[in-house]
Amino acid sequence: MNDWTDPARIALDGASLTLHDVVRLARPASREPAVRAVLHPGAVTAAERSVRLRDRLMAERKPIYGVTTGFGDSVTNQISPERAAQLQHNLIRYHLNGVGPNAPADVVRATLLIRANCLARGNSGIRPLVIDRLLDHLNADIVPLVPERGSLGASGDLVPLCYVAATLLGEGDAEVGKHVLPVADAQREAGISPVVLEAKEGLALINGTAFTTAFAVLAAHDAARIVTAAEITTAFVSEALLGNASHFADFLHRAKPHPGQVASAAHLRRLLDGSRLSTTYEQILAETTSLEGSDYRELDRRIQDHYSVRCAPHVIGVLRDTLSWVDPWLTTEVNASTDNPLFSVDEERPHHGGNFYAGHVGQAMDSLKIATANVADLLDRQLALIIDPKFSGGLPANLVPPELSAEAGLHHGFKGMQIAASAVTAEALKTALPATVFSRSTEAHNQDKVSMATTAARDARTVNELTGQVTAITLLAAAQAIDLRGLDRAAPWTREVHALIRSHVPYADRDRRMDQDIAVVARLISDGSLARAAGAADERDTHAVAS
Repeated sequence: MNDWTDPARIALDGASLTLHDVVRLARPASREPAVRAVLHPGAVTAAERSVRLRDRLMAERKPIYGVTTGFGDSVTNQISPERAAQLQHNLIRYHLNGVGPNAPADVVRATLLIRANCLARGNSGIRPLVIDRLLDHLNADIVPLVPERGSLGASGDLVPLCYVAATLLGEGDAEVGKHVLPVADAQREAGISPVVLEAKEGLALINGTAFTTAFAVLAAHDAARIVTAAEITTAFVSEALLGNASHFADFLHRAKPHPGQVASAAHLRRLLDGSRLSTTYEQILAETTSLEGSDYRELDRRIQDHYSVRCAPHVIGVLRDTLSWVDPWLTTEVNASTDNPLFSVDEERPHHGGNFYAGHVGQAMDSLKIATANVADLLDRQLALIIDPKFSGGLPANLVPPELSAEAGLHHGFKGMQIAASAVTAEALKTALPATVFSRSTEAHNQDKVSMATTAARDARTVNELTGQVTAITLLAAAQAIDLRGLDRAAPWTREVHALIRSHVPYADRDRRMDQDIAVVARLISDGSLARAAGAADERDTHAVAS
């Protein structure tokens, strides 16, 4: 008897796939047991009923889009049922014209899973055998080579998904482990038979949003990690600047209770608890003499920090709250029938529509990348404060260690790191330009309004990568600043994170190359190590980010 609750198996029914499951199948961790995806028996039954309806309608020789008609503007060309299967093979081959770099393996794995789950709803007129073949390749880790560029995010991800569909036919190339093999060879080694498509099945495979949504789900997951890293970095910077922790008081943020802002401030309070570097408004007042007998004076200490520190919860909180509505939208998308036409078994008829339009995913990704790029800009501004002695409250210029005074003028510390951070931040902000406003009319004006969601989702991935690099640079500089201030005075959580960083990257006691330092810390952010060192919840499940 099959145990459908087995945690090592995800049973696809087209309705209950989680974003967490997408991530863990797309990015299998060596420390965790392998997870397999299979079709739920209910999905098999639903798909079989859909196929029987498809065949019955075809036998009536009525025009059904993409089944017994041509595609797109060629919808006026009706063909006989006997020619319908060949039409599907031609559909796949004439779309094999993608350009650009190949999509990363995690994106392609997610694409295979999402497409299979969407078809598992049983509305698409495709046999369970074909859906199973998608899962066979996923479970055997045969990853088709899929060019990133070529999808408009409407009429489905036609071009990239054709590379997935061609794989099922035994055509093209695939990544298997560290090698690239002809798909036919990889299938033979794995004991997988290629399929021969029937009517509608090619269209069912390619006429959906799975490629776009795969980028989007992984981008949302990675943005959740950036949330935590940005708050850790802000806590470091606040201590490095001897900043005012009162800016994160619960009263302030409950007075403007956006959930993400409130959660961000609470996390900063936790991180700074026990710090002897940061201060409070009350401590500043206690150290300030009375104004008695005078009409004016210049205070020795600022009672308010710069916006990039004081308003950090307001910036990072926007990203938290954006994720809180992005996640449900993406959950809907991965559990939706996104091809055309769809077959209603209960009504015994096909429905022609546009569920392939990825407007919700595009809007989600444009919003996500704007919120994430704003975090990059925030951290870049924090970096500027701790680098510049006019604002850093006594730190040496560019964080050059004072013990190098005998070599004064020869070392420039983090000057070059700030230049790099500025360049990367500018690129993140530029890439945050919304993609969904660039709809193009194409394909003889049949596809005259398109979502451009694939571009938006790919851009969100890029903005995450750039923001992670800015975060890594700022965190490295802040760790250097904490060393200069006195690590023993830092908050307990700061010391824990500092220890993680120093286990990979040494203190910069003189000028040296730092590109590898950035890469190492960026990985600590992306793999969750940084969050775990700070005692934060494991945010591999993006649904938890705004809680």
